[in-house]
Amino acid sequence: MQELSIKQFLSKEIKAFFKLKKSDRLWHIPVLASLCIGIPLLIGLAFDNVKSGLLASLSGLVILYIPTANSIVSRMATMLICSFGFMVSYAVGLIFSFNPFVSTIVFGIFSTMVYWINLYFKTKPPASFFFIMIASLASGMPHDLSSIPQKIGLIAMGTMLACTLALLYSFLVKRKNHKKDAAIISDLLVKSKYADLVEAMIVGSFMFTSMLIGHVLKLQNPYWIPISCLAVMQGVNLYHIWQRVIHRILGTFLGLGLCWLFLSIVHTPFSICITIIVLQFIIEILIVRHYALAVIFITPMTILLAEAANPLILNPDLLIATRFLDISIGSLIGAIGGWFVHNEKIRFYTTMKIRKAKLVVMGK
Repeated sequence: MQELSIKQFLSKEIKAFFKLKKSDRLWHIPVLASLCIGIPLLIGLAFDNVKSGLLASLSGLVILYIPTANSIVSRMATMLICSFGFMVSYAVGLIFSFNPFVSTIVFGIFSTMVYWINLYFKTKPPASFFFIMIASLASGMPHDLSSIPQKIGLIAMGTMLACTLALLYSFLVKRKNHKKDAAIISDLLVKSKYADLVEAMIVGSFMFTSMLIGHVLKLQNPYWIPISCLAVMQGVNLYHIWQRVIHRILGTFLGLGLCWLFLSIVHTPFSICITIIVLQFIIEILIVRHYALAVIFITPMTILLAEAANPLILNPDLLIATRFLDISIGSLIGAIGGWFVHNEKIRFYTTMKIRKAKLVVMGK
């Protein structure tokens, strides 16, 4: 009977792996995301400064936070708030990157705050992911105080472009189920009564740990570990988290093979830019339908976006091996972190400790 149940479970998982979920997501969003990523890249290419174009295109990911079902006021308010969050995230990562251990501590604290804020305001997916990802990328960059304003400016320009495209999109595409503007603004500022500080502290601790492991192992780009860790920890339950681990590692393995193929064929800056744009479109089509399939394309896209200006990209074999190690370590740490997040005993015990500490501080 037990053997039969195991067979049924495996059969169910295999069927689920090859099944595409239904989605009501508009095709406009993948196009919009591709434009927000692609335009800065092509502008950077035109001015022979692909590195700056890559940085500006990274902040173009803010377009993924646009609420498609709401009014123009709500959309633009959300876009502006998230754009400011992107700039703050990048600035925090850059400013404290002068020392790896100081940077790791600040990154852990910042991740806790960002994660808690997103829980507090009930932010919809991708929630805190891209804010923490951008802080992680910035903290792994070489510290150069004089270049910080310029880099933050490029991030700002990328978000400005995304906001402009979001505004044009809002005028061109109108949804029937609009809410009143006043209601939208109040919805935007509604605070959750069930903000989970414990969960945020656990996530922040694992962001700190994963980044620290990257520095201890002296990896060239330690930020890949916390990014992979967070992607796995965002599962809604333990089953979903372990499923994400399997899907992410398998998808990453196949994606790295695809990336190796791209790096072997694609050599010119123009072809790299076009490849990133196409991959971004495919990812936005697949991410809501099949996570593992999307990861296959996420892997080469993120590597090209983050590493295109890295000399290591000229050695595809070494780059692929390094990224697979980083992502595998991060995914496994994320699985452990997910167990802590969804362990009710740990959550209850930690909550009791926080309440007792609060009573002591208040003198009761």
